[in-house]
Amino acid sequence: MDVRFRSCGIGLLLTLATCFPAWADEAVTDTIAPPHGAGPQDAADGAADTAAQSLPLEELQMFADVFNQIRQGYVESVPDSELFELAVQGMLSGLDPHSVFLQEKAYDSLQETTQGEFSGLGIEIGQDRGYITIIAPIDGSPAEAAGLEAGDIILKVDGESIRDLPVNKSVDLMRGPTGSEVMLTIGRRGVADPFDVAVIRDIIKVASVRSRELMEGYLWLRASQFQKDTGLEAISTLEKALTKGALKGVVLDLRNNPGGVLGASVDMAGAVLDGGLVVYTEGRHPQAADRYEAAAGDLLNGTPIVVLINGGSASASEIVAGALQDRRRAVIMGTRSFGKGSVQTILPVSDTRAVKLTTALYYTPDGRSIQAEGIVPDIVVERAEVKSVESERRTKEADLQGSLSGGDPVDAQSESESLTELRNSDNQLYEALTLLRGINLLTPETAPAEEIEVELESEETAATVVTDTP
Repeated sequence: MDVRFRSCGIGLLLTLATCFPAWADEAVTDTIAPPHGAGPQDAADGAADTAAQSLPLEELQMFADVFNQIRQGYVESVPDSELFELAVQGMLSGLDPHSVFLQEKAYDSLQETTQGEFSGLGIEIGQDRGYITIIAPIDGSPAEAAGLEAGDIILKVDGESIRDLPVNKSVDLMRGPTGSEVMLTIGRRGVADPFDVAVIRDIIKVASVRSRELMEGYLWLRASQFQKDTGLEAISTLEKALTKGALKGVVLDLRNNPGGVLGASVDMAGAVLDGGLVVYTEGRHPQAADRYEAAAGDLLNGTPIVVLINGGSASASEIVAGALQDRRRAVIMGTRSFGKGSVQTILPVSDTRAVKLTTALYYTPDGRSIQAEGIVPDIVVERAEVKSVESERRTKEADLQGSLSGGDPVDAQSESESLTELRNSDNQLYEALTLLRGINLLTPETAPAEEIEVELESEETAATVVTDTP
């Protein structure tokens, strides 16, 4: 059986985030279609023939010798099956941070994440120079509630150091019964000493799409990660908003979005692109080369978009940002994204174990590689605490005794207070809204087509009357 699908999340979400190639079904299933034109047995036979022609026999003999020395001389007896698993783990860990050996628990959890519900802490993690690093906490998760942040380094789990421990082993330590507590020792940039954070394990139900109206006509659309139906949920949210009236602007918030299902990111970007390329992949294997195109038609019909990203935006979220940036469809704002632009293929080696192997790289429509580079915002806005330096108590003309009235006062107090609150709580979102409002101020309003037709008909009637007048 030739079973393959891709992962475009980072590390493990105390589970894994997945996406799929063109030759696979768009779902996590036990059986996924083999490459075009080949049956499972044909694919297996072909792979075996290729391997037989190129096996490094001398190196394999050395491996067998080392294996035998360990069996005979190591201080403790180690089962052969465990030695083989350690060998596989070593081969993969030496390649890159995302190629790993998946044992039964991690393999099973692949399907959980894409369905939007799983048990754990709710953090996306990766490994950097031996340290387990938090890429992003999931919205509404126990990790977020405990105050964990993107960029935090997990030094210990329940007092046990996890330095240089494989990612899947670290995940095993952090998993446990729902409602139980795990103590994480955290290192954080700007904090001198490590500190402990207690997190209560829970069932993580991820609402991948949320939205709210920032001001009349301005919509905030948040995607916390890309599950199987996230793209369709985003389209449904936009369609629902459009039924209430025309939109003046949309803020697409992909901050701390660790990625997920590739098809969902293509759906989301394609919804606001009028056809054309969204992303493509290239790798050594011919079938690693794929192109993903948007369907014709822009759902928002050119409505201005600002995409918010940061260092926790990775993989599928970088695909969306890169596509909209290259296609000049949105302004990208925030800080440089994570830079996870590699493609992983899941290759089962048994019913309960698999290899997750990096097989290709993602490229934006203009041919830019996301890997290690990330997406650089068009407008850099760092997350910051904003403090006003202008006193609201400053005397104005209206405060002067005997000042003339300017007519009916315009009460903009409530709007001003709302914007001030947004600026103080989330300066990046405030700047995105400000940019959209500025774009609309400089864009002349176009009368609806029906009104234009009526005006033209009126002009024709007037001209006829003038002509007929002696």
